[in-house]
Amino acid sequence: MAFSRVARSGLRRSGGTFGSYSNEGDVLLCEGVSIHRNPLPSLQNAKAARDFSYISSFRKINQLNMQSRGIRVTPQYQSATAERIVEESESEYDEPRYPGLEATKPGEKPRVVVLGTGWAACRFMKGLDTKIYDIVCVSPRNHMVFTPLLASTCVGTLEFRSVVEPVNRIQSALATSPNSYFYMASCFGVDTDKHEVYCETISNGGLAHEPYQFKVAYDKLVIAAGSEPLTFGIKGVQEHAFFLREVNHAQEIRKKLLLNLMLSENPGISEEEKKRLLHCVVIGGGPTGVEFSGELSDFIMRDVRDRYTHVKDYVKVTLIEANEILSSFDVSLRQYATNHLTKSGVGLMRGVVKEVHPKNIVLNDGTNVPYGLLVWSTGVGPSQFVKSLDLPKAPGGRIGIDEWLRVPSVEDVFALGDCWTSNCKLIKFTIHLQVAERQGKYLLELFNKIGKHDGGKAFSAKDSALGDPFVYKHLGSMASVGRYKALVDLRQSKDAKGLSHAGFVSWLIWRSAYLTRVISWRNRFYVAMNWATTLVFGRDNSRIG
Repeated sequence: MAFSRVARSGLRRSGGTFGSYSNEGDVLLCEGVSIHRNPLPSLQNAKAARDFSYISSFRKINQLNMQSRGIRVTPQYQSATAERIVEESESEYDEPRYPGLEATKPGEKPRVVVLGTGWAACRFMKGLDTKIYDIVCVSPRNHMVFTPLLASTCVGTLEFRSVVEPVNRIQSALATSPNSYFYMASCFGVDTDKHEVYCETISNGGLAHEPYQFKVAYDKLVIAAGSEPLTFGIKGVQEHAFFLREVNHAQEIRKKLLLNLMLSENPGISEEEKKRLLHCVVIGGGPTGVEFSGELSDFIMRDVRDRYTHVKDYVKVTLIEANEILSSFDVSLRQYATNHLTKSGVGLMRGVVKEVHPKNIVLNDGTNVPYGLLVWSTGVGPSQFVKSLDLPKAPGGRIGIDEWLRVPSVEDVFALGDCWTSNCKLIKFTIHLQVAERQGKYLLELFNKIGKHDGGKAFSAKDSALGDPFVYKHLGSMASVGRYKALVDLRQSKDAKGLSHAGFVSWLIWRSAYLTRVISWRNRFYVAMNWATTLVFGRDNSRIG
């Protein structure tokens, strides 16, 4: 029978099992980047992150099990003899069918699918020529976050809306073009053979059928799905610590900080409990951790002492770092930051966190540190979605790319942001906003170029001249340390020589640079007005929500 033949051929292709696919071997790309070839390249590992696989998705979407189709499968997929036809059927074995956007037809504009709304993705979409391409953006959030100023929102220096920009304002075609769309969804799989991505909506109970899944066919795919905070597998971090990557993180930190200030004023609270509630601990001495510590110090020195006089002497900030703070900056700047933070009341402690409990952390040397607010800022790593993709990976789990930001071994897939590159030897890009922005700018120019030469459609850019490869040139680093002081390091690398400066002038440079880099004139106006309001009237300490 037709059904029997299809079922048996399917079993042979999967090595005698349903829902698993054999690995045909690894191919090394230059140094350290391995390419895994599978019949369904990017859906095999999706189950690890989202509990989806090609066959399990079929089961969820169609609400049918193998028993009702007349197929019995041996548990653990131990033998090809697990196949058994119980009932006769002439129907074909169906692959999962998702609603969504089908492949573009001849005469239609090529479709570029962008996964993510971070710096790299938004810089790419902003400049992409929409006369050549249709754009589909898929992301769980509908805005870009200006992360360098996110720490300022935690204490009320800036309002939250000042650091975000909706993606349909960054690229208006997402709102106005008939074939360009923004989908608030998470991608859980990519089929590079079919040129399709598979997504699940973020609806929070607003749809009749959930989880609602759909597919989007692409001509070109740009993966810019961002990263996740590194916790190093330390027990309790996910449950008890706050991260500082998104606006909702800053909102939760602000609410927790103000709540602790108000709770500590209640009658009957012991001295020990007041000290714990008002002890703010920051883990990680990178730019984010240092800037947040500086903002907290400013908030305490200027606002808390005036508005929470009963508990002002209990408030304390401690910054814990395993090595040196701001390790990528010049030695003199690191020393300046250390001295300035100490004078501002920030306690510096060297240590490694062993485990995190609801009210205290334990360091490797056994030191017990009680806290009321714990902010974790120890760097970022690849997201679970990126880890689940069956694409060439570099050490650490990030997607491997070549000099033109292409993913080797697959057609029409590019990666931006938290990636590695391979020029027959691996060179790691520091996870830096400058890198993401430059990559986005480079790739949009590359797309516009190949699009003008009819290379925008799927499989059509093989012989296109791509031009010069991507080269990153570091322009320098900046960090605020609070109380109108900042660091400016204009060296092109950690070991190179160059101009470095710290103090009030550097603070003016820091503010001016970020004000010009804020996404839109609307946001620049918001930021400037927030800074002026804070300078004149102080920070708002209202707790909302």
